Amino acid sequence: MAIVLFIVALLILIVVPNLSHQKKHAQTVHTSAMTTVVQTQLDTYLDATDKKTATLEELEKTSYLTDKQVNMAKKEGIRISGIQVKGT
Repeated sequence: MAIVLFIVALLILIVVPNLSHQKKHAQTVHTSAMTTVVQTQLDTYLDATDKKTATLEELEKTSYLTDKQVNMAKKEGIRISGIQVKGT
């Protein structure tokens, strides 16, 4: 019985750090994907309106981004600088 508990504890010690790493990796991939979505929508908006720049709020108001997308972009530190979208 003690050997089984030892093996289970050892497996937990191996798996838990990997889960933390995977969570960080997933967050990085998600932020990159959100940045790409906002950049695509910004480019589409600028082409359609002939404007030089826009804000997240303008993209939401004109239905290029949803409220949920704007909130997520703000939460992840994604911002628009001129015609470029930058993530933190």
